[in-house]
Amino acid sequence: MSLFEPRSFESFTTSLPSVSLVEQWGSRVAKVGGKVFTLLRLTSPDLHSIVFKCRKDSFVVLTGIEGVRQAPYFAKGQWVCVPREVDLSNAELQAYLRRSYLLVTAGLTKKVRQELGIPLE
Repeated sequence: MSLFEPRSFESFTTSLPSVSLVEQWGSRVAKVGGKVFTLLRLTSPDLHSIVFKCRKDSFVVLTGIEGVRQAPYFAKGQWVCVPREVDLSNAELQAYLRRSYLLVTAGLTKKVRQELGIPLE
């Protein structure tokens, strides 16, 4: 099932440690430690697109793909908006979402990571 479908998105994101889901900004938002790491847009103008944080090198690669762009309202850092029509497999999207999760958890304090049961690296 496609990550662009709410059930699949929710199932995958909640399989990662200490993830919570909320409805926010017309989207299904996945957070860890209270910080957003990805969201599934459910309303226009970006119906069924996935937004996530990525590293600088991935940002350059992803925004080089037709249809992928800097995520609106996430101008700080490297956040991309990937519409459903973009030719990325579920496996590729899952890998990017895992990396986004790791980027965000790395920014949490050691205390918060310990409280959430997230391994310290």
